Amino acid sequence: MTSKHQNANLYIDVCWLLFLAAFAGTAILMALSGHLILNTIYLFCTVVLLLMTYFWGLITGLVANLLFIAVQVVIVLYQYLQQTQDIPWPLLFWMVQPILLSVILYFLTVNQTYLQQQNRDLQTALVERGAFDTQTNLRTRVAYQEDAQVFIETNRRFNLPVATLVIKIRYYNDLRRMMSSDQLTELLQLASATIKKITRENDITYLLDRDDPTWAILIYADTDGARVATGRIKDGFDKTVQQNPDLANLALTLVVGVATWDPETMKTPSDFMNAGLRETEYDVS
Repeated sequence: MTSKHQNANLYIDVCWLLFLAAFAGTAILMALSGHLILNTIYLFCTVVLLLMTYFWGLITGLVANLLFIAVQVVIVLYQYLQQTQDIPWPLLFWMVQPILLSVILYFLTVNQTYLQQQNRDLQTALVERGAFDTQTNLRTRVAYQEDAQVFIETNRRFNLPVATLVIKIRYYNDLRRMMSSDQLTELLQLASATIKKITRENDITYLLDRDDPTWAILIYADTDGARVATGRIKDGFDKTVQQNPDLANLALTLVVGVATWDPETMKTPSDFMNAGLRETEYDVS
């Protein structure tokens, strides 16, 4: 699957380069051939052919291109037989360029469609496994358990410090009695987006619980580094809430528990997560 994915990405890059080169060649030939009106008409026809190929497939595009070529041949033969004017030989490139562009566009869209389908299949698989939350686009508790094991193994083999941040909304049970369902949904999405935005690219954010909104982050950091990340998250959340007219009048703050992996007292990812949950009870800042 990975090899096919990489090949599809490579094909897309190659097709884009060929498509741009073919269009650049068309522009150069248009400039060299003159005949502004005919070039404009043929360019418009080419765009129509490309749209037909994009929306209805290669067969439809090829048939339309053959009809376009046939029309050009009829025009050339008519001019030759009637001798009404000189045959515009420089414009004959329009018999080749549209079909070339259509074929390149087809292979480009085929590979793009393949990648989009693979992404949809992957997302569906994650949802079915309960590892992906569709509303917030965050991984769930199931994925946390699996990924934490990888972080723990990295700590064991390379002695890299590993920490988890568990994040909750202070006094959420009291606040939700004063909030509408729309506000609760907006708060969940706002907090999820803010936490994910503030974390570093190699940190992974999870939504552990939707009913009592609880997030977790796995990071490679010691306690001091995790505290720095905690400060950034709280400050970012406070600023974002104040900028939201629907939530600014509510006393919304975060509590964050920080736990570092300790093989002496922890044995499983659940122990790691629960240690972070316990630490949220002591966050009074």
